Order: sequence, then structure tokens, then C-alpha cells
Amino acid sequence: MQDPTAHIAATLKTLRGAQGWSLDRAARATGVSKAMLGQIERGESSPTVATLWKIAGGFRVSFSLFFEQASVQGIVPNGEAAPTVLEDAAAGMTVTPLFAFDPRLRFEMFLIELAPGACSESSPHEPGVVEHVVMLDGTLELALDGRWEALRPGEARRFAADREHGYRNVGERAARFHDVIHYPQL
Repeated sequence: MQDPTAHIAATLKTLRGAQGWSLDRAARATGVSKAMLGQIERGESSPTVATLWKIAGGFRVSFSLFFEQASVQGIVPNGEAAPTVLEDAAAGMTVTPLFAFDPRLRFEMFLIELAPGACSESSPHEPGVVEHVVMLDGTLELALDGRWEALRPGEARRFAADREHGYRNVGERAARFHDVIHYPQL
């Protein structure tokens, strides 16, 4: 598994340069402190999934932009490195890109695994962003509008992700699910 820190650092630096933003300006846009953005950009810190979402939202880019080798077709040719997997040990979450953001179809798709007892609460994404969650294995509870609802294998839920939402695994084994994210605009 590749360490995504260097790619995330380079991507953040490129995004900031393209916008002509100072660290101060980037901090205001993303809600991530100037100090943390500087540490991430220098490769001194690996951001949590929640922090990376804030950065993507502030720069109005797709989440999968921060993953190396994520393919729009979902296929990594033989001989090439597998997609970077983002492990957020503190949150008990692993995120694997399956399809990178496709600008024509305006979506990206991930395989997400939550460890037993893990909980990940997400800030609202950009206006109009919609998530489609499809349960594969385990038991997941999804928080929407302050209520938790259980999803079991084979069940799915679509929701407006431009509001607070969360995921938690109340089971005794890992919860695995696909998360398809649709962006109406970036």
C-alpha cells in the first residue's frame, strides 16, 4: 500500500498555487487551520479523511483528486501501481478509490471500510452534492438530520450530502460499503 502523504502534499501545493492563495486564504476557504495546511503541504502531517474533505470542499475539487492512480475507468493496467488507499487510523476508516472523479458524469466512487466501533462524522459537502451508499458487509448506521438508521448488506441509501452526516459501525466486524459521490458542479 502506498503512503498518500507526498501526493496529498503536492496536490494541495498545486491547488493553492493555481488559485494564488496564501495559507491564510486557503485556511479561510477550507476551515482547516493555516498551521495544519502548512504541515500537510510540507508532508509533515497526513490529514484525516474529514480534514481532506474540508480541503476538497474549500478548493471545490473532487475528493479523489487526492489519490494517486485512481482511474476514471476503475481499471489499473497491469504493471502499474494499485490505487493509493487512505487509512485514517484515528477514525478506524479506510478509503479506497474505485472510480476517480469523471468530469463528464460528475461522480466518483469509493470502497469504504469502518472498523468495529468506528464512527466518522462529516461536515456538509458543497451545495448539491449527493451521496449513494450501498452496503456490502457488516452493519452500518448512517446519521442524517440527527437520526441514526441502520443499513445492512444489500441495502442502499441516497441522501443530500450538503448537510451534516455520519457513519458508524455498531457491529463486531468491519462494515464495508460503496460510496458514490455525485457533484452537480465544481
